[in-house]
Amino acid sequence: MIRKRRKSEREPTIALINIVFLMLVFFLVAGTVAQPLDSSLKLVNTADLEGNAPANALVVLPDGSITALGKPVADATEALEALEYEDGIFRIVPDRALLAKDLVRLGAELRAAGAEKVVIVTERALQ
Repeated sequence: MIRKRRKSEREPTIALINIVFLMLVFFLVAGTVAQPLDSSLKLVNTADLEGNAPANALVVLPDGSITALGKPVADATEALEALEYEDGIFRIVPDRALLAKDLVRLGAELRAAGAEKVVIVTERALQ
């Protein structure tokens, strides 16, 4: 009678550890390929700058009231007349607390009043 030899069932954990280790080494080497910034370089700090709306933009306050060039504006048609906008691009600077539905409504009103393109000006922060 011939006896079948039973193969040992090893878990492939050693192979998995080797693959993870090789990936770790690869990413450590690849991460150091990029040249670091010069240590004497001092980057510009804009944290203390006061943000101002562009001169040709419509400012929308949290309660939905609209100002153009610092003066109150009644509606989208009056806003288009008050501001000069170039290339058909009309800029809106909304307050952070303004409801999205109010912003969308204003954008639709501006498009209906004749603005070709409505752009929302936002703050971009690296923090």
